[in-house]
Amino acid sequence: MGGGIEKWRCVCNWIHRRNPGGWRLLHEGPDTVEELLDRHLVKNKDKNRDRDELENRRQLTSTRREALSLYRDILRATRFFTWADSRGVMWRDILRDNARTEFEQARLETDPEIVTRLLIGGREALHSTIDKLRQQIQNHNSSHSRQR
Repeated sequence: MGGGIEKWRCVCNWIHRRNPGGWRLLHEGPDTVEELLDRHLVKNKDKNRDRDELENRRQLTSTRREALSLYRDILRATRFFTWADSRGVMWRDILRDNARTEFEQARLETDPEIVTRLLIGGREALHSTIDKLRQQIQNHNSSHSRQR
């Protein structure tokens, strides 16, 4: 039993050496209720920042989805470009390489306004290209039907 008391005396001495101000070692908490609330309650700024961060993530997810959709649509549309250019390279491959390059260049863009502008411009370019292709095919088909 004497060894147990000596053990506790050593612990008490250690505590007093480490914390000469008294027994506050176990708590080490705030002195007032205001300090307690400031330390443990979430401030409105943090809530607004978290809400803004969540909204930015949601927009990024949405724009990522739109970008992937646009990229897939471009790949689908390039299937119809089956002729070769003057060097003998298929237009399909040229268009796919250019699309890949442009998407890679814009991949790290974080400004939502610029990303939206790029997506709108890409979508408009795709639609105008498809319309021109459709018009060329119709002209080609009508010229062949007249020759018969």
